[in-house]
Amino acid sequence: MSDIADTAGRSPEDDPVYTRLIALARDWAEAIVSNDATRIGSFMADDWVMVSESGVSAKEQFLLLVESGELTHSAMTSVGQPRIRVYGDTAVSTGRVTNTAHYLGQRFDADEWTTDVFVNRNGRWLCVLSHITARATD
Repeated sequence: MSDIADTAGRSPEDDPVYTRLIALARDWAEAIVSNDATRIGSFMADDWVMVSESGVSAKEQFLLLVESGELTHSAMTSVGQPRIRVYGDTAVSTGRVTNTAHYLGQRFDADEWTTDVFVNRNGRWLCVLSHITARATD
């Protein structure tokens, strides 16, 4: 259980927005492993970008790789509960994720720290930014 409390003094687990965002992150991970570009894209705002060691990638670039089969995922697992903060219609989720991806037939196993920024647009939480940083090895 997280020891982080929200501004009302309740634990995050008691907050329905926190609960919804935890479920959203789980559902998005399942979508990524489904390798269904349409399903994955339904979690992203049109202006979504991913920032990684290789630079900034737009939603269209990422989804085209998935749709073509050049990029697939066979595993995506959250390590522990993410840290979630809600600021009105914006939420920030930070946590550790392990995943197995295949790019152009080559397998990649990753252990990463991720930060996702969500905005609530018309009652739907959509991700506008994903930032990934490789976990330091021991």
